[in-house]
Amino acid sequence: MKRAYNLIEQLKTLPYFDKQTVYRLGESGRLAPKTVDTYISRYLKRKDIFQLKNGMYVSTDFYVKNSNDISYTFFLANILRSPSYISSWSALQYYNLATEAIRTITSVTAKGTRSRETKAGSFSYHTIKKELFSDFSLVHGKFDFYIATPSKALFDMLYFKTRQFRDVSLEKIDRLIDELRVDMNEMSDEEKEKFYLMLKKHYDHE
Repeated sequence: MKRAYNLIEQLKTLPYFDKQTVYRLGESGRLAPKTVDTYISRYLKRKDIFQLKNGMYVSTDFYVKNSNDISYTFFLANILRSPSYISSWSALQYYNLATEAIRTITSVTAKGTRSRETKAGSFSYHTIKKELFSDFSLVHGKFDFYIATPSKALFDMLYFKTRQFRDVSLEKIDRLIDELRVDMNEMSDEEKEKFYLMLKKHYDHE
């Protein structure tokens, strides 16, 4: 029992972990892989840990302590589907460009579209063309995460909202932004210029 306690205490310090991580920790405590598997099953049953996706877990203790930190939620979103970056409504809220409450964390990926429902939240991933998988940066902090720039977050939101700007003229974009209650006044002039350049480039290639 002491070994099981020591193992879960180590897992409580990790933002996430997979089985290989648990096996390595088990080896340092002279635990056989089968014993580690038994402990993992026991932890899951007792809800000491929960699954984020197949083979990936987090301790309930760590999650509860960090669940109110948006950087942790964004960090998990990046990890659950990689490569990806936070964008669309989630990023617009982060930048205070949108005020409507959005429960699902929206990300953009070069991989296939997918949604995940976990105890850590709802995560939605939208596929974008490889040439448009750009204009995001790494935010450093307690938990590092990749997020779109304000201009790209708005572009991505409209890109998916309009199904890649189908049947939407360039002249109608500003009206659409107003209808969606995106506060462009909170966006810097530099980001506004980048946004309209992205739009122009997209429409010029269509």
